[in-house]
Amino acid sequence: MKTKTLPIFFAFLCMGFGDVVGPLVGLAKDTFQLSYTMAQLVPFVGFIMFAVLSVPMGIYQDKKGKKLILILGLVVAFVGLLLPMINGMYGAPVHFNPGEYSSYYVVLLSILLLCAGATILQVVGNPVMRDVSPEGAYAKNLSLAQSIKAVGSSFGFLLPPLVGMTLGLDWTILFPAFSLLIVITLILAAPLKISEQRDASTKRASLRSCLALLKNGYVLMMVASIFAYVGAEVSMSSGVPILLKDTFGIQGLSLWISWAIFFLPIVLGRFGGSIILSWLSAKKFLIITTILAAFGILAMFSTNEILTYIGIVLVGLGFANIFPLVFSITIEHMPERSNELSGLMVMAISGGAIVPLIMGKVADAGGVLAGFAVPLACLFYILLASLAARRKPAAIA
Repeated sequence: MKTKTLPIFFAFLCMGFGDVVGPLVGLAKDTFQLSYTMAQLVPFVGFIMFAVLSVPMGIYQDKKGKKLILILGLVVAFVGLLLPMINGMYGAPVHFNPGEYSSYYVVLLSILLLCAGATILQVVGNPVMRDVSPEGAYAKNLSLAQSIKAVGSSFGFLLPPLVGMTLGLDWTILFPAFSLLIVITLILAAPLKISEQRDASTKRASLRSCLALLKNGYVLMMVASIFAYVGAEVSMSSGVPILLKDTFGIQGLSLWISWAIFFLPIVLGRFGGSIILSWLSAKKFLIITTILAAFGILAMFSTNEILTYIGIVLVGLGFANIFPLVFSITIEHMPERSNELSGLMVMAISGGAIVPLIMGKVADAGGVLAGFAVPLACLFYILLASLAARRKPAAIA
């Protein structure tokens, strides 16, 4: 059974590559001399794939099986990574003239396909882990897989400064590095045989059944909370390195510092959250963790460097459990409609495409720090939704 779970763990690692869109905003901004708004096209083209592909791929997976969808996700991501390498972006420093955006558009197309692959892997990852796990090991394997995904997400922060200082390479080394890992995953997954677990009495999800749930105000509110949260997280992960560079003059190590004070607290907060939830209800915890994140962003507006660092850490700790809390609260409200609800909430990850663009517009108009008012507004909405979630929701037809 370990031979079955290994390629799935690697698939979760590759799934994390889609999160490179956060740190890539600042890197692309400097390389191609972009405005903040232009740079925010990176998360837009990536996360828009969640809106386009999530529900259709879930329906297609139900018809064709998880093995095909797993391979498809890896191949689509691999094709996306090949494009910039063919265009000469594979780690060797290359000079791009300001105003010449052709190479930037290649990067955008690459990110679109990479995140399309990550979306497909997200659709297949959680359910396929159940199919390949031994009896009683699903929860443990899924928890480990999410941690491995976080490792893949960290590469975008950690690898570019490392290769820059030690090998003289630039951030485009991410493309061949990710490609190599995807090839390894494809080799491991190719012979994999998946015994899919189906309940014949369960009605299959459809596009109509998914969208029909949005007519219910409670469901719409919670799906919108996922949209706002992912948008706020991507805005933070892309904005923090730029804030450290432009406001405090931190050069070179800004990605490492950003990872240490923002992304690492998210990882640690997820481990801590599982302990907290053993004695605190999910709905109360959602309120507390959202308030914590909001206070963190407010501390960043102090312009004091130490308070800014503390604020970013608080945001990371607060952000850590918002997504799984909203997800689980919604699913537990109506578990018999979990397929449709899951499809809608994965689709809402497309907030990572829209909200950072709004932040970019605000930042271009009022400065980098002003842009953080956008994720703060998202948190205020989530707080209102979390307070409403404590009341008994209306029944869903």
